[in-house]
Amino acid sequence: MATVTFYEKPDCINNARQKRLLEAAGHRVMARNLLLEPWICDRLRPFFAGLPVPQWFNPTAPAIATGRVVPTQLDADTALALMVLDPLLIRRPLLEVGGDRRAGFDPEAIARWIGLTITTPDLDLETCPRSAALRRS
Repeated sequence: MATVTFYEKPDCINNARQKRLLEAAGHRVMARNLLLEPWICDRLRPFFAGLPVPQWFNPTAPAIATGRVVPTQLDADTALALMVLDPLLIRRPLLEVGGDRRAGFDPEAIARWIGLTITTPDLDLETCPRSAALRRS
């Protein structure tokens, strides 16, 4: 199977679930702290290839939740510059296998890409459960 470099926020509940799914599928997961990586725009850009700029962002990031950053109003260069300054803005996880890079955790897309057994098709693996709980309160 694949060796997956998995850029995460270490205390993220969903990132922990995502890593377990990858490992259960036989992949080797090399976890890295997304918030401590020395990001530069050129290094970050390939993770978002083919995605519209608003999908590059973590919608629960504080700067987005408060309206300080509005992803739909940003061009690619500005988006990347903001993410380098505030990695909490980056959609998680960032995944790298060989030279191929992806952002976010779409189980069906990952199954097609490197293989994944989807055991929880109805579980939202991208929205932070803590943020969802706060919105319901």
